Amino acid sequence: MDMFISNVKCLTERLLQKQLANTDEVIEKLFCEDFPRITPLDPQLEESAIQLWNWAVTKRVGTAINEHQKAKVRHVACRLLYACEPENPAEGAVRKQILMASKTGRTWLDCKKPQLADNFLSLAVKSLETLYSRLTSRGHGGADINTSKGDVEKDLLRVLSYQAESALAQENHQEAVAYMQRCKDMLLRLPKETGYLSLMCYNFGVDSYNMKKYEESSFWLSQSYDIGKMNIKYSPGAEVQAKVLRLLATVYLKWDCQQFQEKALNAVNLANKESVHPSGLYLKIRILLSCGAQDDHIRAGVTELLELEVPLEVCLSTVKLLMAEDRETLAFDYLKRVCQHFESSPELGSALVLHIELLLQRGKELLGKQKIEDIITGHYTGKQLSPQTLTCLHLLLWDKASKNFETKNFSEALQWYNYSLSFYKAGQMEPNLAKLQRNRASCLLQLQQLDKAKEAIKEAERCDPNSIFTQFSVYKIAVLENNVEKAAEAVKAIGALAQGPVSSEDRLLVAENAASNLLSLAAQIALENEQQDTAMKALESLCEHSKDEAQVVTALRCLVRLVLTTIEKASGEIRHANLDVLLSYLKMALQKVSQLSPGPSMAVEQRTEDANWFRKIAWNSALQCESSPDRMRDFFVFSYQLSQFCPSDRAVLMGQKTCLLMAAAASLELCRKSPHSEQKEQLTQALEHIQICWEVWKTLKASGGRDNSKDPTNILLLLYEFEARAKLNDPKVETVLESVLELDNVEIKVLETMAALAMEPPAHFPLLCKKALRIALSLHRKQPQADLARCSQCVHSLIQLSLPSGVSDVEARVLEEVWGYYEEALSIITAAVSRQQSRATAATPKQPRIPEDFPEMEILWLLTRAWNTGILLYSLAQYPEAERWCGLGMSFLRHLGSLQESYQTQMSGLYSEVLDRLDKAKKNLIMEE
Repeated sequence: MDMFISNVKCLTERLLQKQLANTDEVIEKLFCEDFPRITPLDPQLEESAIQLWNWAVTKRVGTAINEHQKAKVRHVACRLLYACEPENPAEGAVRKQILMASKTGRTWLDCKKPQLADNFLSLAVKSLETLYSRLTSRGHGGADINTSKGDVEKDLLRVLSYQAESALAQENHQEAVAYMQRCKDMLLRLPKETGYLSLMCYNFGVDSYNMKKYEESSFWLSQSYDIGKMNIKYSPGAEVQAKVLRLLATVYLKWDCQQFQEKALNAVNLANKESVHPSGLYLKIRILLSCGAQDDHIRAGVTELLELEVPLEVCLSTVKLLMAEDRETLAFDYLKRVCQHFESSPELGSALVLHIELLLQRGKELLGKQKIEDIITGHYTGKQLSPQTLTCLHLLLWDKASKNFETKNFSEALQWYNYSLSFYKAGQMEPNLAKLQRNRASCLLQLQQLDKAKEAIKEAERCDPNSIFTQFSVYKIAVLENNVEKAAEAVKAIGALAQGPVSSEDRLLVAENAASNLLSLAAQIALENEQQDTAMKALESLCEHSKDEAQVVTALRCLVRLVLTTIEKASGEIRHANLDVLLSYLKMALQKVSQLSPGPSMAVEQRTEDANWFRKIAWNSALQCESSPDRMRDFFVFSYQLSQFCPSDRAVLMGQKTCLLMAAAASLELCRKSPHSEQKEQLTQALEHIQICWEVWKTLKASGGRDNSKDPTNILLLLYEFEARAKLNDPKVETVLESVLELDNVEIKVLETMAALAMEPPAHFPLLCKKALRIALSLHRKQPQADLARCSQCVHSLIQLSLPSGVSDVEARVLEEVWGYYEEALSIITAAVSRQQSRATAATPKQPRIPEDFPEMEILWLLTRAWNTGILLYSLAQYPEAERWCGLGMSFLRHLGSLQESYQTQMSGLYSEVLDRLDKAKKNLIMEE
């Protein structure tokens, strides 16, 4: 108990603070306090209750607290007051309880919390009855007593009406009826509350009607009317009573018109008797129509409307109602009377337009056209329609024209548009006029009236030159006239206007991509008129401006097909230019395919299909670029990149591998043809393709499937990598050679190729070259039938790489290495002679000494290089070595063919001279020693 009192006081004090940030939190804590069951509580809490109540009253002004917060504060204050109630409270305390309980209950009702309101309303009734009992016990003589009792009864009636409202909110109809009956019983003593109670019942009826509880609604509305009749002096008035009866008639109409038609008619007739109103007369006609009344009864009803001088709008609504209920004769007859009745009214135009609309709806076009022509005549003779009515007529005419256009009745459509044009003055500037002229031009084009269509579009340009639809119409005319330049200008204008929002257009559903749709249509029109270049410009503009990736991809497919047909017919520079255009389309296609987001509007399969389509185009185009390695490389790269959006099955992986291999090969080929300054970039690109290809190749091998032992991919990748790294002067090139040597059954040709690449400028790796050649030579010699010509080439290259080129390069180690290669050469020549001897016949008188399988010029080269080396050594006074090398050169003489005799004579003399000089040199050397 003490804790509760302390908490309540503390929270009340906090709430009373002027600057409180967390008001909602404090109110919530107060509201959630658990009240003790022991009563009465400390009388001091009554002060807190009063403070809380007054605080809530002062905070009602403005937005300091909301309705729910106010209800919670009142809830706590009221409970505190009742909890502090002594056994026999004073009259003032009871009045205070009544005030607080009734207002708290009312506040909870306003917050749509009837369950919380019930308890306080019950407390209020109990306190009111207590107070009334005390006042009654004092006697009946005093005027003050009677006044106080009247006030208590008035308060009780209000609280009982609140209880009825709460019961209805909780869908307890019978309980609400009981409370309301108590209120009605009190009206004899409180006649001034008649209006209040009648309106309360009316509100109950409205709420029930909105919830389609027609039976309950009819009860409350009947109660409202009956209560209003109980005291004419204090009733809501005849207009309100009529309003109640009209709603009651509507309830019967909605509930079941056939069953309650009599009640509905009685209610609306009574309403019109109480206070005649256009809505009452209109409602009566509705009821009569719903009940299937005869035309005479309905005619009488509509006549009442005219006699009452109701607004034209009500009369026209009645006409529409009659038409909706298939009372066509009545409707047209009544409309005719309405037009006559309002003949001098400025609003007559709306009746005439409705007449035209109804005639057209019923297929009476001739009569409708006659009425339109009458209005056009009146328009220029001082009987203009109001702007709003004229707009309605334009919409009617355009709708009729549009429907005729859709059914390909173009001449009829043009006539309806011409009717609309008749209301515009010459030279008038208005966007709608531009739209009208565009629509007319569309009809004229369909009717093959090109000159008139051009005039219409010229007018449209005058009125609205910045309309994308105007430019589209200009484009159509240009295409039909085969004016390529004008069509290109229009496409450019459409593209520029596509950057902004697009307004709506007749017969065209305008979406966010309306401009793109127009460009797509423009391309279609150009193709239909065999203007491929113009179509391509339209599609290119679409690709540039459309935000719909799927639409752009479709346009790109069209562009690719178109440029491919051009490539097939072209040659030379024109063909190359078109291939470059195709590359630009594929580049954009790659970008757009990568941006496609598969979702409800686009299946994953569609993106895959698009990527696969472009991939194949890139592949086939690459194969046609043998003479252009740069284009071949780019096409293969695009094919690979597009394939990444396809499922990674074996076929796709094989394609990726081939694309990357070919791209690398093309880059290397391009490097060979490029100036030195551009080679590094080409080689770096080649290495990138090679590295990715290695990864793809590993994936392929890991996937199993067919035997990869015969696939040359490994060798090709190593060769390409070796060339790229060698020309980049990359030290990793030696690792590549080692990788080749680790392969099973390395082909000799591969080693010979690597040897050549090691020395192909800008590469310069003589040691790697010799290593590859030595291994190649070794493999050659191991062959059962060695290719001696290729062996000689290996030896030639080894000797050429190793022989000293000048005095500074002469080293014993180098000479010894080259001597070994010469011995290898002699061995090969001997083998060639032996092979030749084995093929010789027994009839040959002399065994051959000249090898046919070894080129004579190669023998001559070996001879010359050995002889020159000996002479070089002689010049360096290395006499023994000089004699040795000259002798080596002489040993090749016997293997020469036709050249042997000439060289033998010449070299023998020289060799003798060299030997003589060597002997003299040796003697001089001995004497010096």
